[in-house]
Amino acid sequence: MPETPPSADPRPAGLRFAFGTLTALPVHVTRWDREAARAGMLCAPVAGLVIGLSAAAVGGALLLLGSGPLLAAVATAAVPAVLTRGLHLDGLADTADGLGSGRPAEDALRIMKQSDIGPFGVITLVFVLLAQVAVLFQAYDASWARGAVAAAVSATAARLALTLAARTGVPAARPEGLGAAVAGTVPARGALLVAAAVVGAAAAAGALLGAPGAVRGAVAVLVACAAAELLLRHCTRRLGGVTGDVFGALTETAATASLLVFALG
Repeated sequence: MPETPPSADPRPAGLRFAFGTLTALPVHVTRWDREAARAGMLCAPVAGLVIGLSAAAVGGALLLLGSGPLLAAVATAAVPAVLTRGLHLDGLADTADGLGSGRPAEDALRIMKQSDIGPFGVITLVFVLLAQVAVLFQAYDASWARGAVAAAVSATAARLALTLAARTGVPAARPEGLGAAVAGTVPARGALLVAAAVVGAAAAAGALLGAPGAVRGAVAVLVACAAAELLLRHCTRRLGGVTGDVFGALTETAATASLLVFALG
């Protein structure tokens, strides 16, 4: 990753980095140095919030136009894929193929780098997307507000998982790629502060559904982080660190775990 001279204020570059690398929105990334990567990963939940609100808006629009909750749920699950060009879903499939192969780290990383998707990847994608649509259908069937909150919280929690995974102490599995660019850039204290902010924001969003909704919103973020952390530790142990594909897998895992909380209780 070529170094560029740091600016006095890395925050604009951080937002550009977050939206330019984590979404398909037309954002030009002006800096690729470690400082911008750190700021970008700290801003990752902001990109997730924009994706989640966009997904909720599409689902709500379809409901207003008279569609049923199932179509709204499918569209809501599709929006994050469209706004990321399927990047995170592709990472989930590749990671599933690599881990499912049972091969040593070097071979597993080679499998993950291949362009095709194997049986483990296909099966994982099918069940993850089915789970997401099922939860969103249940939420929209209850009310548009519940579906919107579930979409926004899950997308934000999914990108928070990236902030936590980019903390110091987590190595990169390869010397190149997005994983190497952001691995270890975020101070642990900064990651925890961002996590606390997201938990609070999720509780506030859930409060729109009543007191139980506030608890559910906060718990959804915590469960998402816990699920992503388990996968992160497994990938670090099996692969020797993180890659761009692993970051994608963490995103989808956290999003699905967060949504499952909205299906319970």
